Amino acid sequence: MSLKHMSLKGWLSFGLLILGSGAVWADDQSSDCENPYEHFVFSWPIDHSCGKHTRGGTTVGAPVVESELPHSGWLSLQESGLSDFDKDRRAILAMAGGYKVTFDFLEVVGFSDDFARDKPYHSWGTEYVYVVEDTPNFISLQHVMVMKFLQENGEESEPFVMKHWRQDWTYQAKEMLVYDQSNDWHKVKIPKNQRKGAWVQSVYQVDDSPRYASYGYWQHNPSFSSWISQTTARPLPRRESSVRSDYDVLEGFNRHTISRFGWTQEEENWKKVNSGETGESSYLSKEIGIARYRAITDYDFSLGDQYMSSAGQFWADVRAVWNELISNNKSISLNARVDGLPLFVPLFGYAEKLVGSDSYDSASGKAFARATIESYLAQ
Repeated sequence: MSLKHMSLKGWLSFGLLILGSGAVWADDQSSDCENPYEHFVFSWPIDHSCGKHTRGGTTVGAPVVESELPHSGWLSLQESGLSDFDKDRRAILAMAGGYKVTFDFLEVVGFSDDFARDKPYHSWGTEYVYVVEDTPNFISLQHVMVMKFLQENGEESEPFVMKHWRQDWTYQAKEMLVYDQSNDWHKVKIPKNQRKGAWVQSVYQVDDSPRYASYGYWQHNPSFSSWISQTTARPLPRRESSVRSDYDVLEGFNRHTISRFGWTQEEENWKKVNSGETGESSYLSKEIGIARYRAITDYDFSLGDQYMSSAGQFWADVRAVWNELISNNKSISLNARVDGLPLFVPLFGYAEKLVGSDSYDSASGKAFARATIESYLAQ
């Protein structure tokens, strides 16, 4: 079944399954059970008990072919005579393209006597990263999943397409929108002496609502280019919020590194429990994580192209509504659900109706986006 002919009910059910669980799909997780954590070597102390496999994807993805040649984004960084600013821009743009993405997260230490380590998280999928805006001081990258599964008969499924997260990069910004807690975000001024040469990375959810933001500086050398954020708070990711409720906020930093065959996003996070009656917050544990974006070849991302061609302007209008709200308010507070549904469901449903269509009325789409988003704003 193609995306174009998939029913809205079926498509949204698939979206709730994937986005609600945080799962994409998994490699074979079979084990001889001598040490099911043997490839997660950072954990201390290692739990050698049998029967504890990684959590994450529950379906099997179709095989992909990793590129054996350096990708074009990396090659553009190797040109001579580039200024530091040009290198920064090219490093950000180098994240665009088609990738196999693996997600690995592991709790490495707990901070309470009764702490019980969760299973390591592992999943992988295929994504195309599109450049949706590119001006000298601003770049916006939209991640879109284009995913095939191996069915019981061994054949590959038709691709499933789903809009994923977005990352915006702003050069020498004066302020940014940061996460507080309980679906609240507020603007923070960036110190004037920290702005020179800095890039703010702002990360957004699948419905284009804010997630987290921080600033940092690109560093370039012949082997790689890397950017590291300041410490920032962020909401629980779906891989956690769908299965856990024992902490409230992730607090940490992330590093983006561009290399010959793709790029990585490393995370170092502390799981924070908000202050109670004592007024003092505490930390449950620390995790490390890495998402590896490995360039692939001979993979058909055309349905992702079709989705962006058909629904891309609607999502541009959604971004415009969000930008207006953020620009006109010092803070943003959201309700997680309205009528039992998260915000992405009505927005995804509207976008899905546009797939395969040659006509889109921007005024109507923007009005729908505004009314829908405003209905989720907490008073």
